[in-house]
Amino acid sequence: MTKGNHHHGQKQYKRKRNRRGKRRSSHSDRYLVLQGKGSGGKTVVAGWLAEFLISRGQPVHCIDGDPVNRSLAQYKALPVEKIDLVNQSGVVVRSRYDALVDRFINEDAVFVVDSGATAFLPFWTYVVESDIPTVLREAGPRVYVYVPVSCGEMLNDTLLGFRTLAETAAEKSLVVWINEYFGPVARDGKTFDQVQVYVDNREKVLASVGIPERPPDTFGENIRRMRERKLTFEEAIRTTTAFYLVEKSRLFRVQHELFEQLERTPFA
Repeated sequence: MTKGNHHHGQKQYKRKRNRRGKRRSSHSDRYLVLQGKGSGGKTVVAGWLAEFLISRGQPVHCIDGDPVNRSLAQYKALPVEKIDLVNQSGVVVRSRYDALVDRFINEDAVFVVDSGATAFLPFWTYVVESDIPTVLREAGPRVYVYVPVSCGEMLNDTLLGFRTLAETAAEKSLVVWINEYFGPVARDGKTFDQVQVYVDNREKVLASVGIPERPPDTFGENIRRMRERKLTFEEAIRTTTAFYLVEKSRLFRVQHELFEQLERTPFA
Protein backbone atom coordinates (compact mmCIF):
# COMPACT_ATOMS: atom_id res chain seq x y z
CA MET A 1 0.00 0.00 0.00
CA THR A 2 1.39 3.39 -0.93
CA LYS A 3 2.10 5.52 2.08
CA GLY A 4 2.87 9.22 1.91
CA ASN A 5 6.64 9.26 2.26
CA HIS A 6 7.68 12.75 1.22
CA HIS A 7 9.16 14.74 4.10
CA HIS A 8 8.94 18.51 3.83
CA GLY A 9 9.92 21.36 6.08
CA GLN A 10 7.24 23.77 7.15
CA LYS A 11 8.38 26.43 4.70
CA GLN A 12 8.20 23.97 1.84
CA TYR A 13 4.60 23.16 2.71
CA LYS A 14 3.60 26.77 2.34
CA ARG A 15 4.99 27.14 -1.17
CA LYS A 16 4.80 24.07 -3.33
CA ARG A 17 6.28 23.98 -6.80
CA ASN A 18 4.98 22.37 -9.94
CA ARG A 19 7.13 20.36 -12.33
CA ARG A 20 8.28 23.45 -14.20
CA GLY A 21 9.62 24.95 -11.01
CA LYS A 22 6.99 27.68 -10.76
CA ARG A 23 5.40 28.27 -7.41
CA ARG A 24 1.96 26.84 -7.02
CA SER A 25 -0.44 28.34 -4.54
CA SER A 26 -0.61 26.32 -1.34
CA HIS A 27 -4.33 27.12 -1.37
CA SER A 28 -5.03 25.42 -4.70
CA ASP A 29 -6.09 21.96 -3.50
CA ARG A 30 -9.67 20.75 -3.40
CA TYR A 31 -10.55 17.78 -1.21
CA LEU A 32 -13.72 15.76 -1.80
CA VAL A 33 -14.67 13.32 0.97
CA LEU A 34 -16.84 10.69 -0.70
CA GLN A 35 -18.32 7.36 0.33
CA GLY A 36 -21.64 5.81 -0.57
CA LYS A 37 -22.15 4.16 2.81
CA GLY A 38 -23.97 6.21 5.42
CA SER A 39 -22.14 6.43 8.76
CA GLY A 40 -19.00 5.34 6.93
CA GLY A 41 -16.80 8.03 8.45
CA LYS A 42 -17.07 10.83 5.87
CA THR A 43 -17.76 13.59 8.38
CA VAL A 44 -14.98 12.45 10.71
CA VAL A 45 -12.50 12.42 7.82
CA ALA A 46 -13.67 15.82 6.55
CA GLY A 47 -13.52 17.39 10.02
CA TRP A 48 -10.12 15.98 10.94
CA LEU A 49 -8.67 16.87 7.54
CA ALA A 50 -10.00 20.43 7.82
CA GLU A 51 -8.55 20.79 11.31
CA PHE A 52 -5.17 19.55 10.08
CA LEU A 53 -5.14 22.04 7.21
CA ILE A 54 -6.14 24.88 9.55
CA SER A 55 -3.29 23.89 11.88
CA ARG A 56 -0.91 24.47 8.96
CA GLY A 57 -2.16 28.04 8.65
CA GLN A 58 -4.16 27.46 5.48
CA PRO A 59 -7.45 29.25 4.80
CA VAL A 60 -10.02 26.45 4.76
CA HIS A 61 -13.60 26.50 3.54
CA CYS A 62 -15.74 23.45 4.40
CA ILE A 63 -18.83 22.51 2.44
CA ASP A 64 -21.52 20.32 4.03
CA GLY A 65 -23.46 18.93 1.09
CA ASP A 66 -25.34 16.26 3.03
CA PRO A 67 -29.05 17.07 2.57
CA VAL A 68 -30.06 14.72 5.39
CA ASN A 69 -27.73 14.86 8.40
CA ARG A 70 -25.67 18.08 8.14
CA SER A 71 -23.15 16.55 10.56
CA LEU A 72 -20.14 18.60 9.45
CA ALA A 73 -22.06 21.86 9.90
CA GLN A 74 -22.52 20.99 13.58
CA TYR A 75 -18.79 21.55 14.20
CA LYS A 76 -18.96 25.17 15.31
CA ALA A 77 -15.17 25.56 15.39
CA LEU A 78 -14.89 24.82 11.67
CA PRO A 79 -15.78 27.24 8.85
CA VAL A 80 -18.65 25.26 7.32
CA GLU A 81 -21.20 26.32 4.73
CA LYS A 82 -24.32 24.26 4.01
CA ILE A 83 -25.12 23.64 0.34
CA ASP A 84 -27.85 21.33 -1.00
CA LEU A 85 -26.12 19.29 -3.70
CA VAL A 86 -29.38 17.49 -4.48
CA ASN A 87 -32.97 18.64 -4.06
CA GLN A 88 -35.55 17.03 -1.78
CA SER A 89 -36.31 14.44 -4.45
CA GLY A 90 -32.66 13.46 -4.68
CA VAL A 91 -32.25 15.10 -8.09
CA VAL A 92 -29.03 16.84 -9.05
CA VAL A 93 -29.18 20.64 -9.20
CA ARG A 94 -26.56 21.21 -11.91
CA SER A 95 -26.42 24.95 -11.48
CA ARG A 96 -25.35 24.53 -7.85
CA TYR A 97 -22.56 22.16 -8.89
CA ASP A 98 -21.39 24.52 -11.62
CA ALA A 99 -21.41 27.43 -9.17
CA LEU A 100 -19.42 25.42 -6.63
CA VAL A 101 -16.77 24.50 -9.22
CA ASP A 102 -16.54 28.16 -10.18
CA ARG A 103 -15.81 28.95 -6.55
CA PHE A 104 -13.15 26.25 -6.51
CA ILE A 105 -11.40 28.15 -9.28
CA ASN A 106 -11.84 31.71 -8.08
CA GLU A 107 -11.65 31.64 -4.28
CA ASP A 108 -8.23 31.57 -2.63
CA ALA A 109 -8.93 28.91 -0.02
CA VAL A 110 -8.61 25.17 0.45
CA PHE A 111 -12.01 23.53 0.03
CA VAL A 112 -13.03 20.40 1.94
CA VAL A 113 -16.34 18.99 0.70
CA ASP A 114 -18.42 16.40 2.57
CA SER A 115 -21.08 15.35 0.05
CA GLY A 116 -22.97 12.98 2.33
CA ALA A 117 -24.15 9.50 1.32
CA THR A 118 -27.32 10.78 -0.39
CA ALA A 119 -25.43 13.01 -2.80
CA PHE A 120 -22.55 10.56 -3.32
CA LEU A 121 -23.52 9.06 -6.68
CA PRO A 122 -25.09 12.22 -8.19
CA PHE A 123 -22.09 14.31 -7.17
CA TRP A 124 -19.49 11.84 -8.44
CA THR A 125 -21.44 11.31 -11.68
CA TYR A 126 -21.34 15.05 -12.22
CA VAL A 127 -17.59 15.16 -11.48
CA VAL A 128 -16.89 12.38 -14.00
CA GLU A 129 -19.27 13.50 -16.75
CA SER A 130 -18.03 17.10 -16.64
CA ASP A 131 -14.38 16.01 -16.20
CA ILE A 132 -14.07 18.37 -13.25
CA PRO A 133 -10.51 17.32 -12.27
CA THR A 134 -9.24 18.35 -15.72
CA VAL A 135 -11.25 21.58 -15.70
CA LEU A 136 -9.80 22.50 -12.32
CA ARG A 137 -6.27 21.34 -13.09
CA GLU A 138 -6.13 23.52 -16.19
CA ALA A 139 -7.30 26.46 -14.08
CA GLY A 140 -4.84 25.73 -11.24
CA PRO A 141 -6.52 23.70 -8.47
CA ARG A 142 -5.95 19.98 -8.04
CA VAL A 143 -8.60 17.55 -6.82
CA TYR A 144 -8.02 14.78 -4.28
CA VAL A 145 -10.73 12.36 -3.24
CA TYR A 146 -10.67 11.04 0.31
CA VAL A 147 -12.33 7.65 0.70
CA PRO A 148 -13.05 6.17 4.15
CA VAL A 149 -12.93 2.36 4.33
CA SER A 150 -14.27 0.94 7.59
CA CYS A 151 -14.23 -2.39 9.35
CA GLY A 152 -16.95 -4.81 10.43
CA GLU A 153 -20.45 -4.52 9.00
CA MET A 154 -19.45 -1.49 6.91
CA LEU A 155 -16.51 -3.15 5.17
CA ASN A 156 -18.33 -4.52 2.11
CA ASP A 157 -20.30 -1.32 1.54
CA THR A 158 -17.27 0.94 1.94
CA LEU A 159 -15.22 -1.28 -0.39
CA LEU A 160 -18.03 -0.93 -2.93
CA GLY A 161 -17.83 2.84 -2.53
CA PHE A 162 -14.07 2.71 -3.08
CA ARG A 163 -14.50 0.63 -6.23
CA THR A 164 -17.16 3.00 -7.60
CA LEU A 165 -14.75 5.92 -7.24
CA ALA A 166 -11.59 4.10 -8.32
CA GLU A 167 -13.06 2.79 -11.57
CA THR A 168 -13.50 6.33 -12.90
CA ALA A 169 -10.93 8.35 -10.90
CA ALA A 170 -7.71 9.77 -12.28
CA GLU A 171 -4.40 8.13 -11.40
CA LYS A 172 -2.94 9.03 -8.00
CA SER A 173 -6.04 11.01 -7.00
CA LEU A 174 -7.46 8.89 -4.15
CA VAL A 175 -6.40 9.03 -0.50
CA VAL A 176 -7.83 6.07 1.41
CA TRP A 177 -8.55 6.37 5.13
CA ILE A 178 -8.28 2.91 6.64
CA ASN A 179 -10.50 3.14 9.71
CA GLU A 180 -9.57 0.27 12.02
CA TYR A 181 -10.65 2.04 15.18
CA PHE A 182 -13.07 -0.73 16.10
CA GLY A 183 -11.36 -3.62 14.35
CA PRO A 184 -9.14 -4.61 11.41
CA VAL A 185 -10.08 -3.77 7.84
CA ALA A 186 -9.64 -7.24 6.38
CA ARG A 187 -11.53 -9.77 4.29
CA ASP A 188 -10.82 -13.50 4.28
CA GLY A 189 -7.55 -12.89 6.08
CA LYS A 190 -6.40 -10.27 3.57
CA THR A 191 -5.63 -6.67 4.52
CA PHE A 192 -6.96 -3.81 2.40
CA ASP A 193 -3.86 -3.61 0.20
CA GLN A 194 -4.27 -7.34 -0.56
CA VAL A 195 -7.97 -7.45 -1.44
CA GLN A 196 -8.75 -7.65 -5.15
CA VAL A 197 -10.58 -4.34 -5.40
CA TYR A 198 -7.46 -2.51 -4.27
CA VAL A 199 -5.08 -4.61 -6.40
CA ASP A 200 -7.20 -3.81 -9.48
CA ASN A 201 -7.11 -0.07 -8.76
CA ARG A 202 -3.82 0.54 -6.97
CA GLU A 203 -2.64 3.04 -9.59
CA LYS A 204 -5.52 5.32 -8.59
CA VAL A 205 -4.36 5.57 -4.95
CA LEU A 206 -1.98 8.37 -4.01
CA ALA A 207 -1.64 7.48 -0.33
CA SER A 208 -3.35 5.91 2.65
CA VAL A 209 -3.98 7.18 6.16
CA GLY A 210 -4.42 4.67 8.95
CA ILE A 211 -6.68 5.08 11.96
CA PRO A 212 -5.44 2.20 14.14
CA GLU A 213 -7.51 0.08 16.47
CA ARG A 214 -7.32 1.25 20.09
CA PRO A 215 -8.84 0.08 23.38
CA PRO A 216 -12.57 0.86 23.13
CA ASP A 217 -13.08 1.65 26.82
CA THR A 218 -10.40 4.39 26.89
CA PHE A 219 -9.34 5.85 23.55
CA GLY A 220 -12.48 4.68 21.80
CA GLU A 221 -14.76 6.16 24.46
CA ASN A 222 -12.92 9.49 24.44
CA ILE A 223 -13.13 9.77 20.64
CA ARG A 224 -16.82 8.82 20.75
CA ARG A 225 -17.60 11.59 23.23
CA MET A 226 -15.58 14.09 21.25
CA ARG A 227 -17.49 13.18 18.10
CA GLU A 228 -20.89 13.23 19.81
CA ARG A 229 -20.19 16.72 21.15
CA LYS A 230 -19.01 17.80 17.66
CA LEU A 231 -15.69 19.01 19.03
CA THR A 232 -12.41 19.39 17.19
CA PHE A 233 -9.24 18.00 18.73
CA GLU A 234 -8.19 21.53 19.61
CA GLU A 235 -11.42 22.22 21.46
CA ALA A 236 -11.40 18.91 23.32
CA ILE A 237 -7.76 19.22 24.36
CA ARG A 238 -7.37 22.95 24.96
CA THR A 239 -10.65 24.70 25.66
CA THR A 240 -13.19 22.38 27.24
CA THR A 241 -13.56 21.03 30.76
CA ALA A 242 -15.54 18.02 29.51
CA PHE A 243 -12.48 15.74 29.59
CA TYR A 244 -10.08 14.79 32.36
CA LEU A 245 -6.37 15.46 31.92
CA VAL A 246 -5.58 11.84 31.08
CA GLU A 247 -8.40 11.80 28.52
CA LYS A 248 -6.99 14.90 26.89
CA SER A 249 -3.60 13.20 26.80
CA ARG A 250 -5.13 10.30 24.86
CA LEU A 251 -6.81 12.65 22.42
CA PHE A 252 -3.57 14.54 21.91
CA ARG A 253 -1.81 11.27 21.10
CA VAL A 254 -4.44 10.36 18.50
CA GLN A 255 -4.26 13.84 16.97
CA HIS A 256 -0.45 13.85 16.90
CA GLU A 257 -0.20 10.45 15.19
CA LEU A 258 -2.91 11.34 12.67
CA PHE A 259 -1.41 14.73 11.79
CA GLU A 260 2.04 13.14 11.40
CA GLN A 261 0.61 10.82 8.75
CA LEU A 262 -1.04 13.72 6.96
CA GLU A 263 2.23 15.66 6.99
CA ARG A 264 3.82 12.79 5.07
CA THR A 265 1.00 12.60 2.51
CA PRO A 266 2.25 13.89 -0.87
CA PHE A 267 -0.66 16.24 -1.57
CA ALA A 268 1.20 17.70 -4.53
